[in-house]
Amino acid sequence: MYFYTARQPILDKAKNLFAYELLFRDGVENVFPNIDSDEATSRMIEGGHLNLGLDEFLDDKPGFINFTLDALLKRYPALLPAEQVVIEILETVQPGKRLLAECKMLKEQGYILALDDYIHQPVWRHFYPLIDIIKVDLLSTSEEQILQIKHSISEFPHLKLLAEKVETNEEFEHAIELGFDYFQGYFFSKPEMMQSRALSPAQMTLAELLYETAKKDTDLNSITGIFERDVNLSYKLLRYANSAVFKRRTEISTIKQALVLLGQKELKRFLSVLFTAQVGSEKPAELMRLAMTRARFAEHISVLAGFSAPAEAFLTGMMSLIDAILDEPMASVMTKLPLSAGIKAALVESEGPMASYLQLVKLYEQAHWDAAEQWIQRLQLDKKAVPDAYHSAVQWANDQMKALGE
Repeated sequence: MYFYTARQPILDKAKNLFAYELLFRDGVENVFPNIDSDEATSRMIEGGHLNLGLDEFLDDKPGFINFTLDALLKRYPALLPAEQVVIEILETVQPGKRLLAECKMLKEQGYILALDDYIHQPVWRHFYPLIDIIKVDLLSTSEEQILQIKHSISEFPHLKLLAEKVETNEEFEHAIELGFDYFQGYFFSKPEMMQSRALSPAQMTLAELLYETAKKDTDLNSITGIFERDVNLSYKLLRYANSAVFKRRTEISTIKQALVLLGQKELKRFLSVLFTAQVGSEKPAELMRLAMTRARFAEHISVLAGFSAPAEAFLTGMMSLIDAILDEPMASVMTKLPLSAGIKAALVESEGPMASYLQLVKLYEQAHWDAAEQWIQRLQLDKKAVPDAYHSAVQWANDQMKALGE
C-alpha cells in the first residue's frame, strides 16, 4: 500500500503559517469521485497517521482533514489527536440531528471543527456554537453571499472565516477587507508587483558562489577565501554544518573543514537555500519552505528519471519561486543570476527536462492527481516511488527551516 499526499498551506492575515490542509489519495489513478469518500478518509488516517505519522506533514501545525458524515459516525476522528487536527466537515454533509450530535461530542473531546465550502442555510445557526472555522470558496461565492454569511455569524465572535482558492495578492487583500481571518491558496507564491530590484552585494556573493560550485572542477581554496571574507556568511556556514541535520559527532571549527565535510553536493544545496532565504527575508516563511520542498522533490524526480545533473534540478526547484520572492518577472531575475542555460530555459521558457520535473512538482503540491499521473507516465517514473520522494522532500524542508532558525 502506498499513498499519494499533498499539503496546502493556510496562512493568517500576517501571512504566517496557521495550518495545512492534508489531501490524501490511495494512488493517483483512484481519485475522487472514483473511490468512496469514506474509504478515502479511512485510508488517509491509516497511511498518514498510523503508518507515516502526521508530524512528517504538519511539523508543529494543525492539519485540516476532510470527513463525511459516515466517517464521523464511525468515529474515525478518535484515531487522530485532537491537538493536531482540524475536523473538516465536507460540503456534501447536510445539517441534521445526527451531525449536530457528532459535533457536540467532538467539541467535548477538544477537537476544532470547520465547515468546508460553506453555503449558507439558516439551519446551520444551530451549529455555530460548535463550529470554529467556516471555509468559503471565493470562486463560487459572491460578495453579497459573503456579507450574508458575515451577518449570520455576527453573534458568534469565536467563529473565524477562511477564504479558499486565494490565488493573487489582490484577492488576498480583498478577502481581508471582507473580514476573513485565514487564507488558503498560492497567492503568497506569486509576485505582488512587477518591478526591477537590484541584488545586494551579499546576495550577489551568494549568486557567484552558486555559480562556482556548479562548475565540474571547483576551486576549494577560492571558495574558502570568499567565505572567510564574509563574517556573516561564515557564521551561517559553520552553524549549518554543526546543525542537527548532519548529526556530527565532533564540532566543525574551520571554514575549509566545513566545506570539505559538507561536500560539493551539500554545499550547493546550502548556498541555494541560503540565497533564497536571504532575498526572501521579508516574505512569508512558508514561501521559503515551499521553495525548499520543490527543490528537493525536483531533485528526487530527476534521479528517478535518470537525469544526469540532479543538482541542477534541485536549483531549478529552489529558484522556481524567485520571481515571487523578489516581486519581479522571472525573465528579469534570470538576467541577473549566473545560472546555467538549462535552468534558465526551464524557468523562463518552460523548456527542457527540468521544466518537466518542475511541472510535476507543481501538479503534485496542488493535488492535481489526474494531470500528475499523466506526467509520471510521460517521464516513465516508478509511480510507487513518487509519494516517498514527496514525503522525503517535505521532511527535508522542515529540517532545513529548523537548521536555518526560521
